[in-house]
Amino acid sequence: MYAVFKTGGKQYRASKGDTLKIEKLIAAEGDSVEFDNVLMVGEGSNVKVGAPLVSGSKVKAKVLEQGKDKKVDVIKFKRRKNYLRMKTHRQQYTLVEITGITGAPRKKAAAAAKTAEQTQE
Repeated sequence: MYAVFKTGGKQYRASKGDTLKIEKLIAAEGDSVEFDNVLMVGEGSNVKVGAPLVSGSKVKAKVLEQGKDKKVDVIKFKRRKNYLRMKTHRQQYTLVEITGITGAPRKKAAAAAKTAEQTQE
């Protein structure tokens, strides 16, 4: 099962056990976080798509690391104008491990078995 959720202005596709490098969150290493902005949840043909969000679904994760990404050169340059500005940038990130996804739609076979069980009682 997988989910598509939004955090930090970006969308991520995750399933249980995945590790993702996302935009920096204010959380200490070892903390657990929840993402409520879930856009889609499901597996195979059994997919639940939100409009725009899937109500009642959450993605739970554990913070593994807070860090900075590789250094990126930022260069402004205009030819023949004696203009050159060089800077660098290191983006901060949070490394998280997905521990669980809730609010997934039921599988049709499991739902049919449950209704058949209820009718027998």
